[in-house]
Amino acid sequence: MNLLNRIKRLLRRVRAGAEAGMSTAEYAVGTVAAVAFAVVLYKIVRSPAVSSALTSIVNKALHAI
Repeated sequence: MNLLNRIKRLLRRVRAGAEAGMSTAEYAVGTVAAVAFAVVLYKIVRSPAVSSALTSIVNKALHAI
């Protein structure tokens, strides 16, 4: 039973070591994706059609009070 426990511990260490460097790459890809999404949203909100629609909604909300 002792040999089986040693093998299990060894396998856990090997798995942990294999995935140790992946978190940095995952964070980098996630950051790039978030920035790309923010740029797309910024472009959409800054477009004339959406900007005028948002201005209209805000004006109606302010005049409704």
